[in-house]
Amino acid sequence: MIGSKLEMHVGILTVLTNKGPLQLTNLMCEANTNCDVLRELLCFLVKQGLVEEIKVSENGVVYAITERGTSVVRFFGQLDKSLPAKNQQNESYSFSIEN
Repeated sequence: MIGSKLEMHVGILTVLTNKGPLQLTNLMCEANTNCDVLRELLCFLVKQGLVEEIKVSENGVVYAITERGTSVVRFFGQLDKSLPAKNQQNESYSFSIEN
């Protein structure tokens, strides 16, 4: 996952919204990030009450989005829809690399 920390946080929340509770390794694959970065991001999200750790066995934990996290995803979804200039700007900066 490439982008700002905010984009990475929202990306993790979106994955958890769409895929449900996930183990760290599954979330790592879905979010396309490495374990160390993901642990740091999850730590922040848990502290903010946006994600919760759920113990599923003696050694097993899954991460699930909270209601507060769902509200954040909805907010950013609405914000993204209300900024049509964002999409136009990205299209105008397309380029190609030739060898």
